[in-house]
Amino acid sequence: MKNLTYLLGLFVVILAFVAVDFYNQNKQLERAVYAAQSRDFSAATEKLSLLHTAVEQSLLFQDEKTLATELDSIWRLSSDLRKSVANLPLQPDVQNEWMRYLGKIGDSAKQATSKGTYEDWQQKMTTVASNLHAFAEEWNIATVAFYNNDGDMQKWTNNQTLALSDSPFVNASKQLKSYNETDFPLTASESDYEKKRDLQHLKEQKITKDQAVETFKKYFPNIDDAIVTISKSKDDAPYPFYHIQFVRGSRIGYADITEKGGHLLSFLMERPVSKERKSHEEILNTAQNFMQNVGYSDVTLSESRENHEAWHFVFTRTLEDNSLVYPDSIQVKVAKDTGEIFGVNAMEYIQEEKIPTQGEIPIKWDAFFADNVVVEETKKIYTTNATLDLRKCYEVIARSKTDQNDTYRIVIDTETHDVIKIEKVH
Repeated sequence: MKNLTYLLGLFVVILAFVAVDFYNQNKQLERAVYAAQSRDFSAATEKLSLLHTAVEQSLLFQDEKTLATELDSIWRLSSDLRKSVANLPLQPDVQNEWMRYLGKIGDSAKQATSKGTYEDWQQKMTTVASNLHAFAEEWNIATVAFYNNDGDMQKWTNNQTLALSDSPFVNASKQLKSYNETDFPLTASESDYEKKRDLQHLKEQKITKDQAVETFKKYFPNIDDAIVTISKSKDDAPYPFYHIQFVRGSRIGYADITEKGGHLLSFLMERPVSKERKSHEEILNTAQNFMQNVGYSDVTLSESRENHEAWHFVFTRTLEDNSLVYPDSIQVKVAKDTGEIFGVNAMEYIQEEKIPTQGEIPIKWDAFFADNVVVEETKKIYTTNATLDLRKCYEVIARSKTDQNDTYRIVIDTETHDVIKIEKVH
């Protein structure tokens, strides 16, 4: 009896030590997550201030060369801020409105530079500069409310599932929605573009929250034992989806899955990365197998690039004539150390472009380009022009023999032969 009592007491003591150790590990993870989110908020706040300053400065000049430099800074800052916004723990409503507004500012700056419409830019940006100032003030108030969580993971988690009306960012969201409508009214082409976001072409049955979680576990079996929370998109969202947040050890992230058919819209995971490295072939095979597993079988690898911790691949919808529909692309991020999927963005692919009927007139490249230009490669693609009309184009990789052998990517309309885009490859 004494032995049994002793063993029982020993078991309780061991269990207590294990519980304390588990509690301490969770607290460390919570503090790490909160610290990372705090840094992201601080970075976004700083970049918002820089963007506001850049927009104001662009209103000071009318010299085209000087103004072009300012507009280039605005385009880069808006793009950089969009990347920061994508990592913030915001309700999808707030995030979508902000991403759209920043995108409009960047696109306007780029179009003003390419078309030389500087006067139109300055007329439009006078209002935008004022609105950015007002939004920055409201953003600071909302950010202070986030910091009031004091690193409490429970509060942080709860804030992700609160109705937007209870969020500290509610006023910021209302402002952005208003600014998007007044500062950048939709053109006819953009209106059509927005309508397709309703995903009316998805005819599958709706899935439940439990089925969404099962789909998540099927797509990502390496984290199928993660702790998850799931919420539904708001009623006024462009399309209904389930938002799944997960925590498994050092892995944290989210996944968005459509209510119709359970299609994966997006996925993002963060964790420490080791110094181990898999081969490019192994990592690419992982990405391609993942695409097949989630049902994205009509795509072709169209782009790949790398940084110190991951490979980034772009897979693009491919038609029967081998034309690539660039607006219907999927971005996949794969870790270099283990080949684990770090991120997926399939929103453009799910939205699916309606392919227009368009003429195709062959081009004699010798007559189209200068004598010092060598055409290295051509292929047919679909892409949007400046007014967001989807156009069939020739994508040409051309090399200049006299300009230090610089290589360019040139996009040319197959019917009008208008040059839609020129960019230097290397």
